[in-house]
Parts: sequence; C-alpha cells; structure tokens
Amino acid sequence: MMLKALSADFLKIRGKGLWFLIFIGPIGLIAMQALNYGLRYDYLTNRYAGRLWEVLLQDIQMFVPISLFLGVTLVSSLLANIEHNTNAWKQLLALPISKGAVFRSKFALSFLLLLSSCVLLAIGTAALGLSLRFGLKEMPVIDILRLCFLPFIASLPALALFVWLCMTMKNQAIPITFGVLIAISSIFTGLISKDWSKLLPLNWPMLGYMDPQRELFVGGGFLLGCILLLVGAFHFIKKDVN
Repeated sequence: MMLKALSADFLKIRGKGLWFLIFIGPIGLIAMQALNYGLRYDYLTNRYAGRLWEVLLQDIQMFVPISLFLGVTLVSSLLANIEHNTNAWKQLLALPISKGAVFRSKFALSFLLLLSSCVLLAIGTAALGLSLRFGLKEMPVIDILRLCFLPFIASLPALALFVWLCMTMKNQAIPITFGVLIAISSIFTGLISKDWSKLLPLNWPMLGYMDPQRELFVGGGFLLGCILLLVGAFHFIKKDVN
C-alpha cells in the first residue's frame, strides 16, 4: 500500500521544482568551494600541502548543517503543499489507502530526495578534489562518505518533525519560518558550552561528522527520528485533515 502511495507521490512532484531544489543545494556548495580554490589556488595549495583533501572537507563541512536544515524544511513544505494548494487531502484520504501509509510515503519521498542530494554532494566533492589535482590515491573516500551521509542521518529528527508540521498545517509560513530559524541557529548553537551543545539535536549533524564519538550522535538522530516519525504518524492518523 505504501509503495503505491510512494509511486503516486513521485508522479505528483513532476514539474514542481523539487528536483531542481535537490540538485541546486550540493551544486551550490561545490561551486562555492570551486570559486574559493579557483581564486586562491596557489595560496591554499602551498599553505595546506599534504592536507589538501582534509582542508577541502573542512571547508564544505561548515555549510552542511545549515544546508540540511534548509533542505529538510523546503522539501517537506513543497511536498505537503502539493496537497494543500489543491485541497486534495479529502480526496486522497478517501482512497482505499490508510492515513498512516500516506504519512509514511511523504516521509519516504522526502528521505529519498534528500538522500539523492547527499549522493550528488559526495560525487561533486570527489570530482572537485580531482579537478584541483589533489590526487586520486590520496582521496579520503571514507571521510567523503561520512561527510555526506552521517550528518544527514543525524538530521532525521528534523526531517520527521517538518514532514509532520507541514502535513498538518495548511499555512506553510509557520513551518518554513521555524525551519529557517533552526537553520540559522545551527551556526551559533555549537558555540555554547561544549557539554550542553552535545545535548541539542540541532548540533547532531555537525557532531555526527566531527566528534570522535560520532556514532552516538548518528545513532541518536536515527532513534529520535524514528520516535518523531511514529508520533507524527499517530497524530496525522487521528487528526481531521481538510
């Protein structure tokens, strides 16, 4: 049942600009670093000789959390808005499909779209490093994969939360404003007390890559994301959707 709903949702996003959003995020990050290295190539390669891949990943990592939170917000809102704008919830839920399957389908589609963005970021990062002649043998494949996928898993609580909010609120200005505030706040929350900052799910995407105990934050993000997904699905099932 959920697979049928997911297949229908894939058809609905045609021509809605979602795929453009998925591609523009990682391409924008890579283009920004390409410009940075293009303008200062000699300086950067001389200063960080022997650490070129490491420094490139550090430069990209700075922007990954905010990009993830913005992506989560916009993808969740655009998906839910397809139904809100056409007042199609009643017609959709009148079909022989459970409300739980509808909710899970929206979450699964959001997950797959953002996962595609992470794949593109990994490919783009590797391609940028090679084009800058950082060396194929020196390429830290495992670190690239960690950078592109572990923060995403750690951000699953945000994805579950925003899918829930966007599907149950017709006024998308509220979850979008909330999401933008969270994305901007993620830049500064890591500056507070180190012990306290680790308790904030807002910082888990960054810690999921940088912290020596990254497994705790990735696992915590996955677990909290599952909990919020179950709570959101339960609320959506019980709620009357107009």
